[in-house]
Amino acid sequence: MKNRILMIALTVLAITGCSSRQIYDSVQYNQRNECMKLPGSQYDECMERVNKPYDQYEKERNEALGN
Repeated sequence: MKNRILMIALTVLAITGCSSRQIYDSVQYNQRNECMKLPGSQYDECMERVNKPYDQYEKERNEALGN
């Protein structure tokens, strides 16, 4: 259900011409909300994974794609 809502949101954003940065920020916001549902140490670990700056994400993505 959560993934379905996320996919719908991403589709709407893509159709409206949002930039990759806006989509990344939207997904990150949703992931932070999911982290808030976790207890203590799981929350901390989740937030560490989620709080990656867009520039770092984009660099890692480009390296993975071979760009």
